[in-house]
Order: sequence, then structure tokens, then C-alpha cells
Amino acid sequence: MNSRLHYLGMAARVIEPLMKLAVLTCMDARIDAAALLGLRPGDAHVVRNAGGRASADALRSLAVSQAILGTREVMVLHHTECALGRFTESELADRISAATGHLFTEGLGCFADPVAAVVEDIEHIRAYPGLVHRDKVRGFMYDLAANSLTEILPSRNPGP
Repeated sequence: MNSRLHYLGMAARVIEPLMKLAVLTCMDARIDAAALLGLRPGDAHVVRNAGGRASADALRSLAVSQAILGTREVMVLHHTECALGRFTESELADRISAATGHLFTEGLGCFADPVAAVVEDIEHIRAYPGLVHRDKVRGFMYDLAANSLTEILPSRNPGP
């Protein structure tokens, strides 16, 4: 018997994530989203990039996740000690340019305030018209040292 199919069980047969969840998180190798969130194969889509930012590519992936594969909720998961929070855009661009020998000018989504970065990504996702479901978008910060997860609640302006 194919051991991979045996391991995956029903997850290998159902294309839509069982929890109807998409997680946007960082590519940092220290982050194991499945273990951290108790996810099993087939439970959720996990979209990873530098910083877990709501980049154009991440937003397109979330659009496919929702419109084609049935997810309804988005979890933004950032973490402490992220490289995008420790360097400026120009510092990272200079390092990439030096390493490759080619000028690097693309934006990377660096941030000075990690909590504000989570809120910014929540807002970008909620504003993105390519998503079917924008009402259930929540943000979290994973503290690597404490091994704890904290929800980040965007402040709501009450208006005039």
C-alpha cells in the first residue's frame, strides 16, 4: 500500500480543507504552523512567505483558496524575532543585491512594529476584492521564546 496515502487517509481524497481555514504565515523554519495550531493534513491551507505578509502573491493564493477550494476564514500568523522586523527594506535589498550581483528593488514588507504589521495585513486582506469571504480574518502573534500565541485585535475607530 502507498504509505503516503495511508498516512494522509481521507485528506488525500478531499481537495477542500476540512476546517475551511487558510493560514498566512512566515517562511521562517522555526514556525511549524501545523504543530502550533494542531492541524492535520487536509485541515487547512498554509500560505508562507517572508514575514507572513499579505503580499500580492499571498492575496492571489488566498483568492484561489476561497473561490476555488472553499475556505472561509483567514488566519494571519506572524512571530517574534522575524527578519523583516530586524532589517530595513534598503538593508535587505543591499544584502540581496550583494549576494546575487544584481540590483534588487522589490518591496519586501519590512516593518518596525510587529503588532502594527499584523493589523496592516488583516486590513489588506479585508480590503482585497478578490476574496469571497473577508469577514473572518484574524491576526495572531507567536512568541517564539514563550511558545505562546496571542490574538492581535485591530482597533476599531468609533467614528464621529
